[in-house]
Amino acid sequence: ILLTVSDTKGKSLTKELKDAEAIPLLGLEVGAEADATIVGFEGKIKITGGSDKSGVPMRQDVHGGARKYVLLSPGVGLNKAETGTRKRKLVRGNQITEEMYQINCRFDGIIPETKEEKPKEKPKEASKAKPEAKPKEAPKEKTEKKPKEKKE
Repeated sequence: ILLTVSDTKGKSLTKELKDAEAIPLLGLEVGAEADATIVGFEGKIKITGGSDKSGVPMRQDVHGGARKYVLLSPGVGLNKAETGTRKRKLVRGNQITEEMYQINCRFDGIIPETKEEKPKEKPKEASKAKPEAKPKEAPKEKTEKKPKEKKE
């Protein structure tokens, strides 16, 4: 299971959980809070959504962990639709199951920077400078072309 955690500043972190590490999340619903020690932080994480292996999104108002066809208006699970239109789409319930591929969470604090992350590189000054002008070669002499004679 991929666990995507975002913080209050907008920074996000993705961590892959093995089967044994994901057991505390199984059975929780969208909107529930869990302990952040799963990702190595102190505090709480709130589950905000997710999707299964085939990309079907979780929806908070569909109960259980099963996939269901639901009549949706624009929102989670139905993006590009005109106002007032409704469409029957496949969504997953609000409960986390073993079939989940990605779970989105919000951390109640700030994600600390790790040593693995590289700071953004500053643009090189040499690339901004104009390239040195190469000395121009002497112009080549043009050879005059003789007009072709017409054969009669």
